[in-house]
Amino acid sequence: MELVELVEVPIDSRVCREVARCDRFEGGRAIDAERSSIQSALQQLDQALQRHNQWYDAIIRALVCNLPGELNDIAPDAHHRCPFGQWYYQDAPAVLRRHAGFMAIEGQHRHMHALASKLLGPSGTGRSVSVADFDAFARTLESLRLEIFSLRRDLENALYSLDELTGAGNRIGMLGALRDQQALVDRGVQSCCVVMSDIDHFKRVNDTWGHPAGDRVLAATARQLMSQLRPYDKLFRYGGEEFLLSLPDTDLATGHTLAERLRESVETLPISIDRQTPIHVTMSFGVARMEPGMVVEQAVDHADKAMYEAKRAGRNCTQVWVEDSSGRATPPVA
Repeated sequence: MELVELVEVPIDSRVCREVARCDRFEGGRAIDAERSSIQSALQQLDQALQRHNQWYDAIIRALVCNLPGELNDIAPDAHHRCPFGQWYYQDAPAVLRRHAGFMAIEGQHRHMHALASKLLGPSGTGRSVSVADFDAFARTLESLRLEIFSLRRDLENALYSLDELTGAGNRIGMLGALRDQQALVDRGVQSCCVVMSDIDHFKRVNDTWGHPAGDRVLAATARQLMSQLRPYDKLFRYGGEEFLLSLPDTDLATGHTLAERLRESVETLPISIDRQTPIHVTMSFGVARMEPGMVVEQAVDHADKAMYEAKRAGRNCTQVWVEDSSGRATPPVA
C-alpha cells in the first residue's frame, strides 16, 4: 500500500491557504523548539567547560604546591567523579548525546584523567613529576579542549542549518556533519551508515491536493522519522521529497533494521489533509556504509543508488549497497 485514498478531488484555494498557514506554524514551532534545545545545550556546555577549567586549576595547584591529590582525582573512575564527568555521563542533554563529537570527547576525557592520576601519585611526597608525564597530560588536555570547542562550533552552526519547513537539518550543515563522521570512521573510532530515503509517488500528492498539502506531508514525514531516531542519529532534508540520515555506530545489518523500522513507521502514519480522510504515504530506503578512506560523496552516492534499487523493486522497501571482496560495487541487495 503506497497511498491511501489517492483520488482526484477539486482543490479549494481557501483550504490550500489554511493548510499552508498551519504547516508554517507547525514547522516554525518545531524549528523554534530545536533551536531552543541547541541554545540550552550550548549554555550547559559552557558551564561544564568552566567547571572543567576550575578542576584543572586545582590540579595545577596541587602539583606546584606539592599537595596530596584528592581521592576523586586518583580513583580509577576519576573521569566519572569530576564535575565535567558528572555532567557528561548524567546530565548532558539529548541534543548533545546524538552528536558524534560528543561521543569522541569521552576517550580523550578518560585518558586525560588517567594521566592526571599518574601525575598526582608523587604529589605530596616530595618526589618530582616526570617531564614526559606532564607533557603527555598537557597534550591530551589540549586535544580534549579542541574536541569540546569543535563540538561547540558545530552546535552554533546547527542553529542556522535547519530546514524551515521540516525542522530537519539542511544541506548547508549536512556535508560538514558527514565529513566529521567520516573522520571518525577513518580514525577507527566508530562505524557509520548513511541512508537515502524518498517519499513514493510524492508528485501525486501535489497533483491531487496541491503543493501546500505536499508541504504538510513533508513536514509530517520528517517529524515521524525524527521521532524514531536514536539520540545520536541525524536527519537532513536532501532536496524535494528526499531525506538523508546519518546513523553513527551502525553496521549494514543494523542500518537495514533501522531503515525498515522507519519505513514501517511512515507507512502507518495517518496524515491529515484539511477535513478529508487522512492519507498514508510510503518511502523507499537505500543504506550504505561509510568506509575508511572513502569520500563522503561516494557513500551518499551508494546510498542513493541503493534507494533507486528499492524504487525498481516496487517501492516501499529497503535495499542495501554491498561491495564484494575485490572492492567492486555489486548490486544493492535486501
